Amino acid sequence: MSNERKFVYDGMRFPFILIVTCFAAWGIAANMTDPLVKVFSKIFSMSTLQASFVQFSYYGAYFCLALPAAFINRRYSYKTGVLVGLGCAIAGAFLFYPASQSMTFGFFLLALFTLAGGLSILETSANPFVISMGPEGNATRRLNFAQAFNPVGTNIGVFLSAALILPQLNPATPEERAAMAPAALQAIQADELSAVMVPYVGFAFVLLAIWVAIFLTRMPTEREAVAQGPRDVNFGATLKRLLANRHYSFGVIAQFFNVAAQTCVWTFTIQYVIEAIGGDEAQAGWYLQASLLVFLVSRFVMVWLMGFLRPAALLGVMAIGGSALCLYAMANPGISGVWAIVMISACLSLMFPTIYGIALHGLGEDTKFGAAGLVMAILGGALLPLVHGAVMDARGAAFSYIVPALCFLVVAAFALFDLRSRQRRHAQPE
Repeated sequence: MSNERKFVYDGMRFPFILIVTCFAAWGIAANMTDPLVKVFSKIFSMSTLQASFVQFSYYGAYFCLALPAAFINRRYSYKTGVLVGLGCAIAGAFLFYPASQSMTFGFFLLALFTLAGGLSILETSANPFVISMGPEGNATRRLNFAQAFNPVGTNIGVFLSAALILPQLNPATPEERAAMAPAALQAIQADELSAVMVPYVGFAFVLLAIWVAIFLTRMPTEREAVAQGPRDVNFGATLKRLLANRHYSFGVIAQFFNVAAQTCVWTFTIQYVIEAIGGDEAQAGWYLQASLLVFLVSRFVMVWLMGFLRPAALLGVMAIGGSALCLYAMANPGISGVWAIVMISACLSLMFPTIYGIALHGLGEDTKFGAAGLVMAILGGALLPLVHGAVMDARGAAFSYIVPALCFLVVAAFALFDLRSRQRRHAQPE
């Protein structure tokens, strides 16, 4: 097999497998965190908007730490970036223990920020690392394959929340909690916050095992150094080139709204289900689990479809489908609307890696800082859930899905832009 037809270069197969475990790991963290908006709103009797600062802290950390990760990757290597990211995430996960003892919302936000900051460095390093492990011609498909293991982690994360956190919530209503004696309320909150802490501390030990395995494994960096050019950092010139690249810049915007849509859909699924068909948090949590199972299966289906269809064309179809499903759920807040929310995950399944791969295509030596920009775009997951939460407080869970519906339309516009750009390039004479 010629070098250009290989999926992964020789000597990179085992490192590729190890990096793929990182994709699953940050999926676990992200989707253990999604239900925490509902969890903390109940434990601390907060509004949905106030509790949405969980996602603001989590995805805000992605924005803050992505650029430092690019400097680490540029100055040293992707492997160094992966190890630094894992180390920071381990520290953040362990912080959940003192947070549970302090019983303050702010301490949990600090733990989430530290955990997500590490995952930001990890993701900024791992995504382009996977791209560099094989030929550029199949880079988007290879990244989609690696990202296909991310929903394995997301399903584990939702399962851990559904099995270990949500069932431990006391059924007392906000009014009943307000009427309790301080000591009785504190005892209930202590039990609930301990349930939040356990899966995160367990997750810290899993990340530690991955860190050791990657540290002990030789990961060839010769191709990385050759492909990306010298390691000297000229940030100003790089930023100027990236901003002038309309294709890349639109990709960053599309990624912002894609992550916003994904975070809104999954974060508020439980609230939508309870409003639409009733039940409690634990029962509604299983619909979120179903969403992630759809996401898992669909990710592998999308990788297969990319063997026959252009990634951008598939992206456009799925983005329009996601917007249509949101609008249907808004108009039909019952069991059919619930299943529409679940099926949105099929549309989401290919979006992040496809936008990522398309936007980075052809960047050459600017890839490492370009990758940071695309991870910084995860800021959409910090800001738009606040809007979604505010709309939900004002107009209800069903109407609030107008927010992801509009986000999907931006992703569809990027897909169309890429397709037209390729058509213009192919139409130009040699």
